[in-house]
Amino acid sequence: MKILDLLIIRTFTGIFLLFVIGAPLLFLIGDIVENLDQYFGRGLATSELIMAYLFMLPEFVSWSFPIAALVAAVFTVHSMTQHREILAAKAGGISFHRLMVPLLLIGLVLTGIGLVLNEAVPLAKRQSGQILRNETFSSLLRSDFVFKGSDERTITAQRLTIVPPLLSQILMEVPHPITGELAEHIQARDAPYHENSGWIFRDGYLRIVREEGSNLTFYFDSLRTNGFVESPSSLLEVPEDEDEMTTAEIDRMAANISRSGGDPSFLIVKKEQRTAIAVATLVIILFGGPLATRSGRSGTTYGIGVALGSTILYLLLFRIAGAAGKVGALHPVFAAWVPNLIFLVCGLILLRRVRT
Repeated sequence: MKILDLLIIRTFTGIFLLFVIGAPLLFLIGDIVENLDQYFGRGLATSELIMAYLFMLPEFVSWSFPIAALVAAVFTVHSMTQHREILAAKAGGISFHRLMVPLLLIGLVLTGIGLVLNEAVPLAKRQSGQILRNETFSSLLRSDFVFKGSDERTITAQRLTIVPPLLSQILMEVPHPITGELAEHIQARDAPYHENSGWIFRDGYLRIVREEGSNLTFYFDSLRTNGFVESPSSLLEVPEDEDEMTTAEIDRMAANISRSGGDPSFLIVKKEQRTAIAVATLVIILFGGPLATRSGRSGTTYGIGVALGSTILYLLLFRIAGAAGKVGALHPVFAAWVPNLIFLVCGLILLRRVRT
């Protein structure tokens, strides 16, 4: 590796690390100023707030990656332009495209780190959310809940206990597998769970809804339905905010929503934006590098203005396109990636126009 490559990498890395450390602190301070009264109003202790904000750090770091990469790329290239290092490199037969290679290699590495970090963010966000919401959740009990099974049947129960595994005061609605209309309605006093036989409904009524003719209603002492195969632990799972869900959990929820006839666009946008924000680190380096060469010998103010303006533009596109994807105005995958596509095209145009 040439000395010039090492100089570029060292300059970029120093600026990037400085910003990626400082930016999360700004995000943290902003959240404290906005929500501190609300958190203390929930009775949270200072130690709990500190722990919650520690769990927030992975998300804040993830947010800062593209911004830090843009600032680092702009100031690295701008500094080399201002001090005529790029001019000297060109005089020595080294093109600007060759100077961009170490920056793009760093971008690839940072993109990989961002993708790995994206899988850790929801888990940390979940822990932070539970603390800040002051949740007290028992792993052995759930009350007054509605659950939709894998075959679209809906179960409403007053109470679920794990030891012993028992559902109390149950209402179950089973849709027709073809039409989706209500086919069976089960009301039962309780339903114990057995490893071999599954859920056994006791002391209740089964109503069969027929398309033609009158409905049929039967009383039963005990009843087993083959379609209800969920385990007690799966019924205990509490629905989460999409920000607190892993990629696999989002895929599973989106599939369930699609099967029930709903629109999972908001989940698809959320999932794709996570990947897009990581890849944006590489795209923005490609955009910011050639853009910074257009400053000539302008001062530091130019570099700050370019970085700030580009950041605001990207975030604006990110928000607008994401909102359009969630409401169905744009395809959710396209909506998540369109800011990256715009910056990629602009970056390639700028790179092509740079005098090498």
